[in-house]
Amino acid sequence: MTTSPIERAADQFVTALAQWRVERGMTKKQLAARMGFDPSYVSHVEGRRHKPTEDFARRAEAVLGAGGAIWQRFQEYDELRHARGVMHRDPPVPAQWLPPGAGLVVESEVAELAYIGGAYRCRVRRSLYNAGTEAVTRYLVKIAVDRYPNDPSGSNRHHREHPLTFDEMDVHAMAGDGEAAESMKWRVKLDRDAAKELWLLFANERGQFPLYPGERTRIEYAYTVGEEKWGQWFQRAVRLPTRSLTVRLNFPERFEPQVWGVEVSLNAEVPVRSPLERRNEGGRAIFEWSTDQPLLNARYRLEWRFRGTDAPQFDDLAPPEPALPRASHRMRGIGIIQRGSDLLRQRARHFQLPREAPAARETVTRLLSSLAQLEDLHEFSKGVGLAAPQIGIPVAAAVVRPPEREIEPVVLLNPRIVGESSDGDEQYEGCLSFFDYRGLVARPLRIEVEHARFDGARVVTVFERAMARLVGHEIDHLEGRLYVDRMESDAKLVPIAQYQQTGRPWDY
Repeated sequence: MTTSPIERAADQFVTALAQWRVERGMTKKQLAARMGFDPSYVSHVEGRRHKPTEDFARRAEAVLGAGGAIWQRFQEYDELRHARGVMHRDPPVPAQWLPPGAGLVVESEVAELAYIGGAYRCRVRRSLYNAGTEAVTRYLVKIAVDRYPNDPSGSNRHHREHPLTFDEMDVHAMAGDGEAAESMKWRVKLDRDAAKELWLLFANERGQFPLYPGERTRIEYAYTVGEEKWGQWFQRAVRLPTRSLTVRLNFPERFEPQVWGVEVSLNAEVPVRSPLERRNEGGRAIFEWSTDQPLLNARYRLEWRFRGTDAPQFDDLAPPEPALPRASHRMRGIGIIQRGSDLLRQRARHFQLPREAPAARETVTRLLSSLAQLEDLHEFSKGVGLAAPQIGIPVAAAVVRPPEREIEPVVLLNPRIVGESSDGDEQYEGCLSFFDYRGLVARPLRIEVEHARFDGARVVTVFERAMARLVGHEIDHLEGRLYVDRMESDAKLVPIAQYQQTGRPWDY
């Protein structure tokens, strides 16, 4: 029996909803409660007894943090539904769903970080709308610094020795516009070496000016952090429903800055979906990135490096032990997810082939494109592999380029190891998601791998020696494992600076 395009689109929406609900470990009743619906409502939608509405789709996307997947499936369904001439449309809802209990909406945010005279000055402007039922009398601001984000122990040590202080931060805040603007008092909520939280109060020595339901205002706050305490990154977290977000970096042009952006959600860390814009003004290089309707709980991070000879050098300020990793910076710069991301510890979803063949082909295309970028950065004499979760796609696909450069990469869809030899060896492995170190890993010399073609047919391929190691490494990624999980408990990682086999194939 055939189904119509609209029925297939509805099925795809329900499938995406159920997959993300299971991924987040929620029952239907738990999800319904988080979304503010009757306990049986999610069950009715997944069972196709109720048609999904725009409000339902937005709430599901916000609660499950699906990176836009649920919302995209709803839009596909909605377009087909209305293309068929259905007269009824769901009543309009706010541009972004307001979670139960939330009162404030950020109608626009502009966050700017400027390097001036050896310090970073952060200035944030937010246009607020009180969509709740109670007057708002304070606004929470969170400030965190991390001098060495790829070296947590070194960063913690550094900030213990050089704690961030409110005195040096010079915090100022205002509410309102023009001549009607009022200074805002602030009160400390949290005071730690590398993290501060403070309440901006809708009050000053002249009195209070609460933001009442239905009213709008603009707040602006600014603070300063010295370059010795601020790492080369600037992150914005979406904690309130937000309609427009702009992030701006302002550096001296002579520093020759290079800037890139990363979007961090609950399940992925990928390059931002639109390019940064750059302009030069008065000897300053200004980088700007904007997005509309950012998802709740999403985080957007801009990172940079300075190439100018008179710019502050990151390495000069690194802790003496251990040395600051740099190779992982390059990997992250082209969109490779780094160790510590939850996505690398989750089992990848298998494709439903041949139905999902177009999605599988698109994923393989993205993997091969990323592989080409990788080979411009590093000489992989041992061969190289890349799994879809490493570029932020939680599906069971990987590509492996053999040590022999003239051989085409191997494509693996839904792979699983079905046999392996009793003979094995130990070799040092690296990982694109943990590229600053190498570790000694034992693996079989021969493996048999069952995997799928795009048409859904299953085949078994035998891999030996280097290819067996490379393929086994990528299948581990698809099962949520890293090579460090296979190392002996007393084995030590070798920093890349001390590794003696770079540029040489494995020895057999």
